[in-house]
Amino acid sequence: MPTTPSTFTMSTETPPSRSDTRSSSIFPDLPKIPHFQPAPRTLYQKVHNRPRWLLVLQAGLWRFLMSIGMFLHRLAPPRPKKANFHRTFTSTLAGKQGDITLYFYVPADWATQRDLNRRWDHYPVVINFHGGGFTLGSPHDDARWCRTVVDNMNAVVVSVDYRLAPEHPFPTAVEDGVDAVIWLHNHAAEFGISREKICLSGFSSGANMAFTVPLSTTFHEQNLQHSHIHIACIVPWYPSLDYTRTRHERRATCVRADQELPALFTNLFDDSYLHPPAAVSLDSPYLSPGVAPTSLLREGLPKDVIMHTCEWDMLLDEGQAFHNRLSAPDIGKDVVYNMVPGVPHGWDKAPNPWKPTPGVREWYLGAIREMQRVLGEQPVKGRSRSVVGGRSRSAAGRRKSGLSRTREEDEGRETGRTESVSGHGALP
Repeated sequence: MPTTPSTFTMSTETPPSRSDTRSSSIFPDLPKIPHFQPAPRTLYQKVHNRPRWLLVLQAGLWRFLMSIGMFLHRLAPPRPKKANFHRTFTSTLAGKQGDITLYFYVPADWATQRDLNRRWDHYPVVINFHGGGFTLGSPHDDARWCRTVVDNMNAVVVSVDYRLAPEHPFPTAVEDGVDAVIWLHNHAAEFGISREKICLSGFSSGANMAFTVPLSTTFHEQNLQHSHIHIACIVPWYPSLDYTRTRHERRATCVRADQELPALFTNLFDDSYLHPPAAVSLDSPYLSPGVAPTSLLREGLPKDVIMHTCEWDMLLDEGQAFHNRLSAPDIGKDVVYNMVPGVPHGWDKAPNPWKPTPGVREWYLGAIREMQRVLGEQPVKGRSRSVVGGRSRSAAGRRKSGLSRTREEDEGRETGRTESVSGHGALP
């Protein structure tokens, strides 16, 4: 056990303030926000305070069943290759220490380019957080996204195996995410990745982490070897953003009640992650970035956000609201926002390998093109930066750079294929 408690952990003492010299210099007009402070009772969700042992049993059952579904999902052609290798390190920020494993997906020429150790050959890195309501899921769930990024962007993708609730409730996932970013930043040279081209991506609860991790990272930087971690952009897919809204309020905004996540799952997620209920501040910026202070969002998030929501999702409304807020002049982010029409939450993770969801690759490639534009990366040689299977629909927040897609780019198809090393194992 660490000698100092987590900065998020409740205690009888006054919670630590963010009014230290460094924080004040970064956020001159930011109100004093403790890392973790109980909210007024009026903000509490009505969660079922089920026994922890029961939540652990239920989560274990659904993790097993979900692993079967995700195995079937990965069988759909083209089958994504496994991570090339993994690294495990010990957490440093959470009150309860534990192991965090990072799964690396790398380009075919990664070993050669890494050994050359040339500054201009350093790869961009995309750090990904899987979904599952902070309770289910695994770092392998997004293998299709990870491989698509590797093969079409020539980047290294790292999928984070953060610890899950109910065994590790809020804020462990966020703290593990911060630990992962810090560790990769400090070991960038070892893996041939660029510290200036770090992107974060995530799905559902992992998309929540794509926002909350950089917000929290800012306040841990004073303990780092390097003074600042530069996050180039974040790519959240159907994020959960506002826990001050009850599940009833969220469901009321969904246009297709038959496509909502069952209450069986959402209750399990909330009961597991928001524990104990009386100790969780639902307006914490590390839980509900959608209602975080303006100054924190302006200074704590990267300039570029590439966000996707789903039309038939109870989280659509808060996603649209957050897009509007980030794009407003007082925050001033460059947001590329896409609402995927006619799909429910988690639409890209269909478990039927014989009937893959159409358009998934199209949207993935569209997001990759946006990341390339932000990073100034060129398309992989021998490939077309094209949308496969149709035209993507970009909404408000399009950059003012003047760049536009040609008809050939929108309607073209990918050519060629890059082979990559497969399988798990030790670092080469």
